[in-house]
Order: sequence, then structure tokens, then C-alpha cells
Amino acid sequence: MITLHVQYFAILREQRGLTSETLATSAATPAALYNELRACHGFTLPGDRVRAAVNDSFVPSSSSLRDGDRIVFIPPVAGG
Repeated sequence: MITLHVQYFAILREQRGLTSETLATSAATPAALYNELRACHGFTLPGDRVRAAVNDSFVPSSSSLRDGDRIVFIPPVAGG
């Protein structure tokens, strides 16, 4: 198990009801973590629609996560 600091934005923040949380997980990649969170919290966006940033850098969804990482899931946004 590793401990991660997760931040949520936009629709993910609304669906989770939190802006951030610290959690223990066995997820080894951002994709695995998002799938775990999606199943647990009922996120409506599929994983391929969400980008992940780890420690302030965008990363592929298959990147390795390490204990203490800060991960941000960023859904697609619309602008005007």
C-alpha cells in the first residue's frame, strides 16, 4: 500500500464532494487509481477522458506511482 494525495477539479470535485484527500491504495498507476476511485465514488467520466498530473507534471496513465505522490485528475474543460 502507498499513500497518495489526490486533488479533484470540476465535475470530479462535484461528484466526490471534496477538493482533495489523502488515501492509501495499492494502485500502481494513475489509470489504476482512477478506475479504483471511479468504482468507489461513481465518477461518470471514463478514464480515457481524464488526464493525470503527478507532482505537478502531466504523465501517461501508465506511469508508476510512488508513496507520497500528489496526483491531480483533470477532466476535459470547455471554455468560451
